[in-house]
Amino acid sequence: MTKTAIRLLTLAMYATAMVAMPMVNSAKAAGSDTPSPPADSSKDKKKKNDKSSSIDDPKFLDGYRAAYTTIYDRHDYAAAIAQLKALGHDNVADVANLIGYSYRKLGDYKVSQVWYERALQADPNHVRTWQYYGLWQLEQGNRESAQYHLGRIQQICGTDCAEYKSLAMALNQPAGTGLVY
Repeated sequence: MTKTAIRLLTLAMYATAMVAMPMVNSAKAAGSDTPSPPADSSKDKKKKNDKSSSIDDPKFLDGYRAAYTTIYDRHDYAAAIAQLKALGHDNVADVANLIGYSYRKLGDYKVSQVWYERALQADPNHVRTWQYYGLWQLEQGNRESAQYHLGRIQQICGTDCAEYKSLAMALNQPAGTGLVY
């Protein structure tokens, strides 16, 4: 490559990174400290021995918000996993997704994958799980799978939602850059 081409490429990568920074921060904001109800929230399907609080219960919501803060403000993923599991609502996509995210941030990709898949089983249209699982795919070098996840996000919320923009931006990064999302 010529020096001019290298300089242009460097400038383009820098510009892309500068433009993408607000999108990375908005991906965090796209999540909510209030979980959405499970895809099938009928009370008839509730387990007979389920003594855990309801998703609408203030105690559950307080616990979920505390775990959310532990993840995004304190970056204490191990503590957040314990907080989320203690809620007793693994069937809620938001809860399973955040557990998966926390395991991914801790570098435990196999366990993270299990939780992402559990979240999608609970709600196949859970856009944040498709986003985070797509980022997981990128970290594993699975660009085609991440592209599939991007397509699912587009089907669910279009191309203007923060989750789509975040994953699309990550996919636009050169392969093998070693970026961790």
